[in-house]
Amino acid sequence: MSSSKPSTASAVSPVRSSPGKSQEDRDRSSQRRQRSEVALVAACWVSVVIAVMLFLGSGQPAHVTDLAGAITAAGIVTGLIGTDLILLMLVLAARIPWLDRTFGQDATLALHRRLGKPALYLILGHAALLTVGYSLRDGLSIWHQTLSLYSGRDMLLALAGIILLVLVVITSLVAVRRRFAYEAWHAIHLLSYIAVLVAVPHQLSAGQVLAQSTPQFFYWTFLYALAFGSIIWFRVAAPLLATDEHTIRVTDVETIGPDVFTIRLSGRALSRLGVRGGQFAIWRFWSRGTWWHAHPISFSAVPTDTSARITVRAVGAGTRRLARLRSGTRVSIEGPYGIFTDAARTAPRLSIVAAGIGITPARALLEHSGVRPGEATVILRATDRSRRFLWDEVEELIRAGDGTVSEMIGERPAEVMTWMSADAVGRGETITSALPHLLESDLFVCGPTAWTDLVVRDARAAGLPDRRIHVERFDWSARLSPVRGDRDRPRNQL
Repeated sequence: MSSSKPSTASAVSPVRSSPGKSQEDRDRSSQRRQRSEVALVAACWVSVVIAVMLFLGSGQPAHVTDLAGAITAAGIVTGLIGTDLILLMLVLAARIPWLDRTFGQDATLALHRRLGKPALYLILGHAALLTVGYSLRDGLSIWHQTLSLYSGRDMLLALAGIILLVLVVITSLVAVRRRFAYEAWHAIHLLSYIAVLVAVPHQLSAGQVLAQSTPQFFYWTFLYALAFGSIIWFRVAAPLLATDEHTIRVTDVETIGPDVFTIRLSGRALSRLGVRGGQFAIWRFWSRGTWWHAHPISFSAVPTDTSARITVRAVGAGTRRLARLRSGTRVSIEGPYGIFTDAARTAPRLSIVAAGIGITPARALLEHSGVRPGEATVILRATDRSRRFLWDEVEELIRAGDGTVSEMIGERPAEVMTWMSADAVGRGETITSALPHLLESDLFVCGPTAWTDLVVRDARAAGLPDRRIHVERFDWSARLSPVRGDRDRPRNQL
């Protein structure tokens, strides 16, 4: 690993940094985020409790006089809890700015994912318990009761909703979704909205939950409005309004490395987007062959009022088409998103380890951060020197803050599970020797998933707490987080 020395200035825009925060400010910010995370989880639990308590207070449980009634009531409760969790999942996936700024999409989508299986099991339990309960009440076999129960239109819609939910959960499993292109997976995932909607009629006709102007009616109306209102506004209306306001167009496309190119954009009042260095947006380019494909891509520079820049690695047919975009192509934007930013910092020092196209959010993070002299240490990682795109800009930015930047170039050793080069391993390099102030730092890591996991493993082993480790991943199949690439992205880019 070699430390970089001052060199001739590269063509990099002036640093537009935010004022540096004091440690006291960071501590307060961290405490607020921790309290907010606890409050978010608590709100989910409270929502479930409210749903159950409203049912218990409705008077329906008073009619439970036998086993059939008890099983039926249990079926209703499981259905209410399952529906409540699904609606909460929709809220978490709506990309509400406050949630994104407070927790980041990783955290909100992680909670969204954790709720998925319990919600499905509860809905399946709801169907099974009701079938058994009605079977005991009516003296019919399970088979005949099932045929009778699902003979009506509303119940058939409810059954269709269950089938759609099963499909969504199955395709969300890591081993399954790796077999899908992101667009195919995303299209299937949108079925969850339909699954919730088709279940509403049976709640009106069979469940009687929404049939009267009761506390239950108002609660469920509010929850449905919150879930679908958030989806419609933040996923559809707000991006359309932002696109119309900022009139973004492609200025030019420049190749800067093997299969890597920069797209420069022009627009109006782009500073009003409120982009922080390290964030990404979801971009749609309105040209033939690209209009149908949305691309979550990080900003590689902090936007000015009239210009923005993203840097893309071509890893599949979708991203390769972007290299042929013409000047003047209209662009839609959704975002910005993410908390891979200086706002997530809690420690007095900053450490960054970036590899491959992961350099893009790291470069923008440095540009925007108000680092003090000597505060930042950066390691830039690549398999060979041809993959040093944007490194000159990072080096100039880090030198402007009197920090330290080191290059680690070379293949990884075949016999060792490490994120370092074979040369560094041979010299006995460790994460603490490469980042001497690691335990006094927030560590920002950005690169391929398998490589990133190794950096995080070493940081944890060195004693760095999880709250100081911030990760931006680029492999969509590894998690339900922003996607950076197409299906044919290699598992390991280093």
